[in-house]
Amino acid sequence: MKEHVIDRVLPGSIAEELEVESGDVLLSVNGHEIGDVFDYHYYTNEEYLTVVIRKQNGEEWELDIEKEYEDDLGIEFENGLMDDYKSCHNKCIFCFIDQMPQGMRETLYFKDDDSRLSFLQGNYVTLTNMKEHDLQRIIAYKLGPINISVQTTNPQLRCRMLNNRFAGEALRKLDQLYEAGIPMNGQIVLCKGVNDGKELERSITDLMRYMPVMESVSVVPVGLSRFREGLFPLDPFTREEAGEVLDTIHHFQKRCVETCGLHFVHASDEWYLLAGQELPEEENYDGYIQLENGVGMLRLLKTEFAQSLQEAADAWNVNSPCAYHMEELSFPYHVTIATGCLAAPVIKELTQEFMKSFPNVQVEVIPIVNHFFGEQITVSGLLTGRDLMEQLKDRKLGGRLLLPCNLLRSGEEVFLDDMTLAELEDALQVKIDIVKSGGQDLVSCLLKDLNE
Repeated sequence: MKEHVIDRVLPGSIAEELEVESGDVLLSVNGHEIGDVFDYHYYTNEEYLTVVIRKQNGEEWELDIEKEYEDDLGIEFENGLMDDYKSCHNKCIFCFIDQMPQGMRETLYFKDDDSRLSFLQGNYVTLTNMKEHDLQRIIAYKLGPINISVQTTNPQLRCRMLNNRFAGEALRKLDQLYEAGIPMNGQIVLCKGVNDGKELERSITDLMRYMPVMESVSVVPVGLSRFREGLFPLDPFTREEAGEVLDTIHHFQKRCVETCGLHFVHASDEWYLLAGQELPEEENYDGYIQLENGVGMLRLLKTEFAQSLQEAADAWNVNSPCAYHMEELSFPYHVTIATGCLAAPVIKELTQEFMKSFPNVQVEVIPIVNHFFGEQITVSGLLTGRDLMEQLKDRKLGGRLLLPCNLLRSGEEVFLDDMTLAELEDALQVKIDIVKSGGQDLVSCLLKDLNE
């Protein structure tokens, strides 16, 4: 029988009332052995529970619990999955982990392909690592949505792209998920000369059969670092080729809207910036269903920023008791924003609008070139602390430096290369604020010193 060590009991929870403690061990729920976090949540989503706990002195307690259906017991475990993580067995031609240099922290080299992380964290899975038992459990527990790295619906091409002879056969699981009504989202990492052109058209056409159970498909360009020696030869898309990809996606969007009222297939923001085209309007993103995959992030930022800027301007000019402070500033207050080359033009456009409303706040946007991974990597989330330090150390940064939150490891103040936020602050001798992804937070950070 699997045993799960309890790491923390939440204050005021059902578990605390029953005197469950950190270090106790969960043995079963309603007579069921708990294999992982899915089993735990499924079996504890009942009104009447019998939970068996082994205390640290060896005693076994049988706890009878009556609660509301979805009330949580308030228990956290040492292992978030309550099981071992499943690693990826593919050797994808586009895998970014294979493009990492040696000598970085060990966790950066772990390739996950665990369907449980798809539900818990929004990760994309290839289905090649999913056993029939896993699939049937998803169907039985009615879990969803599941995010799937499709890449192509051509079975032979998928085998070659994933370097897995079972990768084409794994596509059959889409049919089972569709028939069971399990919500899905898809992703296509587009590789020039491999799964683009006619192959992209084929993939979108095939995936449209799963609408509306499959709620969306994102198309993102392959990320290419400078560490590709010995890997499959891939080239970046040109401006013209990006425009052709967008033409294809827009063509299918029209068909999908006519078919089921959804745009369904979406281009990530990089395509529009690379092609030099305007971002779609908000209604084109179907509720920002693929926001975490870089689809519509910049449009949402612009929308939120405009609304927050108007509210801030109204407050300062009319309602704020400190409104006179803006007029009496005898010199401009200088703020610097550093971000990836991809988003920098959009951020600069927003800050220019900001300075029209707050002319005494001077904002400079500095695009940071990714020397570590190579200049073809333009997203902010793959910038290192060292690149930031080396490109900012001789600049006049003003009173505050703003950095996007995706530069830091989740939940920590550490950059990709293990430089800490404190170390960067010390090297640059400037106060650093981390900006969340929303436009409201950006406006708030720009006005922070004026409001204090």
